[in-house]
Amino acid sequence: MTALSHEARAAIEQACTHLVLDAAAATDRQDYAGLVALFTPDGQLFRPTAPEEPLAGRDAILASYQARPAQRITRHFCSNIRVQVESAERARISTYVQVFAADTQHAPDGHFGWPLAGRTMIGEFDDLCVLDQGAWRFAERHARFVMHRDG
Repeated sequence: MTALSHEARAAIEQACTHLVLDAAAATDRQDYAGLVALFTPDGQLFRPTAPEEPLAGRDAILASYQARPAQRITRHFCSNIRVQVESAERARISTYVQVFAADTQHAPDGHFGWPLAGRTMIGEFDDLCVLDQGAWRFAERHARFVMHRDG
């Protein structure tokens, strides 16, 4: 394997960091087509609620997200994003994530927005990313919850 220059490694780290943030933003905007485009065509998503049964491929991932209640809104706060560059075409990312949710069936509280609903969850993403047709994409995304607070 040819050693990567500092600049090439930094560019990969930046692209992978943007990939994590773009996935959170697409999820929170309910742009599920945009979310699945961040996966390779055969990418896999391992959900925290069913870690042994991955969603395989863009169609399966899209169907799962489209089945979510439309009135449930979320905000994902991602931090501690660490990118481990393995090669010019492969990297691993670990990310801490805090997830907040609200139900828009209830009226917003004036300029404060909707009240939080249910649990506040803290979890992690462990991602395998590859360079796919000139763009960094998730080949595998493993999501898990680490702790929560009941609402």
